[in-house]
Amino acid sequence: MKNELIVANRPKSGISEAVKTIRTNLQFSSIDQKVQSILVTSSVPGEGKSFITANLAVAFAQTGSKVLIVDCDMRRGRQHKIFEVENEQGLSNLLIDDVEKKHKKYIQKTKIDNLHILSSGIVPPNPSELLASEKNKQLLALLEAEYDTVIYDGVPIGGLTDSVIMADVVDKIVVVCAYKETKMENLQDTIKGLDNFRNKIAGIVVNKMPVQKNNYYNKYYS
Repeated sequence: MKNELIVANRPKSGISEAVKTIRTNLQFSSIDQKVQSILVTSSVPGEGKSFITANLAVAFAQTGSKVLIVDCDMRRGRQHKIFEVENEQGLSNLLIDDVEKKHKKYIQKTKIDNLHILSSGIVPPNPSELLASEKNKQLLALLEAEYDTVIYDGVPIGGLTDSVIMADVVDKIVVVCAYKETKMENLQDTIKGLDNFRNKIAGIVVNKMPVQKNNYYNKYYS
């Protein structure tokens, strides 16, 4: 299990408490309906969206909810590395298979109680088209019927349509940026790119903010 799973490995740390606060805020971000599907995205690669996705999923699982991570980054998916699971068969493979009959065989258990993962799979030539397909919509409906919370690790918004496609079908969106790394214009472009879904944006998470000097974990903050 990777050291990135701080909520699992250091549950009493300040970072874990911050992630749990994000979890609570998401749970209360909608009054009229339950928040069941969440997209985590960012402006550019390297801002920490996969780190936030993984730890947020652990935080939800610790409440006893049945949680699934879906790695929608079929270009540079990283969840299988964080959770140390196989990635030969994942989302990209499933979306060209029989979604209704076969989806369960693509979902893997993790070492975290209540937490499963659908990894990204092999890199396809057409990730955007796969996400926009009717099969993907069918899959989303199936997963939401079987899990309490489904968290999608999306592609960075900058220059790609993948996460915009996913934004249309989830309940809430979390945008991750990096302290002293994310350019303001990039973040503004990301919010503009999600303009049609502003009511779904639950908030912006600032990652990599220094917490404490001489602390291995000071490179992450939520």
